[in-house]
Order: sequence, then C-alpha cells, then structure tokens
Amino acid sequence: MSEKKKRKVHSAEFKAKVGLEALKGVKTINEIGQAYGVHPVQVGQWKKAIQEQAKSLFEGKRGPKPAAEHRQPEKLFCEIGKLKMELDWLKKKSGISQP
Repeated sequence: MSEKKKRKVHSAEFKAKVGLEALKGVKTINEIGQAYGVHPVQVGQWKKAIQEQAKSLFEGKRGPKPAAEHRQPEKLFCEIGKLKMELDWLKKKSGISQP
C-alpha cells in the first residue's frame, strides 16, 4: 500500500514572504515555487491575495470622513430638543413648577 501524503500547512508569514517575492518580479513564479518547495499555482494565488488586500491597509487612515459622522452632532442636538420638549410637557401636565 502506498502512503498518503499529508498536506503542508504554511504559516501566514511564509505565505506573505513568498507572495511578496512574487510581487517583486525579480524571479519567475516557477523559480520562486521551486526555491520554496511550493507549487507555482499556489504562489500565484498568494500573490493575487496580497494584491487584492493591499488597498485595505490604507483605508480609513486619512481623508474625508463618511457623511454619517458629519451628521451625528446634528442628529444628537435634534434628539436633545425633542426630549426637552417632552420633559417640559410632562412637567406642565403633572403640575410641577418650572424654574
């Protein structure tokens, strides 16, 4: 009977190292795969994953804030005004004197 090969489990650090080397473009994907003992298709997948997720590194750092954050104080002041009116109405109906 032949022995079954176990799958290799690579760390995230290893994947990043191999993927970044592929991004540099100094060596071909086949050369990189051979050097690290990884199939070239896998190297290509790691390279693609790095390219797709690279933009998320710089999102939200600077620049204009979303419109919802600009409107938050306005929304809160509106709510405060509404609650103040309700409180005044309740005081009036209950007979509590206002200062």
